[in-house]
Amino acid sequence: MMEPNKESALTTSDPAGGGVQSFNSSGTAMRAEPTTGPLFATQEGNDFRTKWQTIQTSFVDEPRKAVTDANALVDAAISRLTQIFTDERNRLEHEWDRGDSVSTEDLRVALRRYHAFFDRLLSV
Repeated sequence: MMEPNKESALTTSDPAGGGVQSFNSSGTAMRAEPTTGPLFATQEGNDFRTKWQTIQTSFVDEPRKAVTDANALVDAAISRLTQIFTDERNRLEHEWDRGDSVSTEDLRVALRRYHAFFDRLLSV
């Protein structure tokens, strides 16, 4: 991970990823901050969908088990989502919580990232 104090003030919308792209002082793109899109990585989302299809198909033969399995799958998805958001919040906090050595620019970038993160939370 790039150190936050090395980020430049220049950020721009990333049209391909729907995020905010950060650039270092030499103008090199660092990483896109996701602001829209799926909450789970593609494979992880596909795995949850596959499990759901299996549960839905099993309903005909074992309706009670299907509902129990659906409950467990929803619980697993919520737990994973909670972990994703907790990790992101911790990463954001780590970027700016360095005491008095944080520049106003670092704080501006942090606030932009919190805004993107907050918008993503509300999109659920």
